Amino acid sequence: MTNARKIVDARSDKDGNISHVLLEGNQNFTPVDKAVGMADQGKVENAHAVHPKVGDPYLRSNPDGDTKNNLDEMAKS
Repeated sequence: MTNARKIVDARSDKDGNISHVLLEGNQNFTPVDKAVGMADQGKVENAHAVHPKVGDPYLRSNPDGDTKNNLDEMAKS
């Protein structure tokens, strides 16, 4: 994936859903709906977009055996 950016932090809303992500090199958080579009285009290195039949699309960390870099864990810190 050329020009793919890595997610380095995340924020969640009051319901615990990921609402924003911080891409490596950025100072401001990106809304998750924009990040989903980026992931669909192959522009996110460590996550992919999930498009359920019911509900809104969301991001999921790519599996690598390390739970510390999961988006939910990033949002906790």
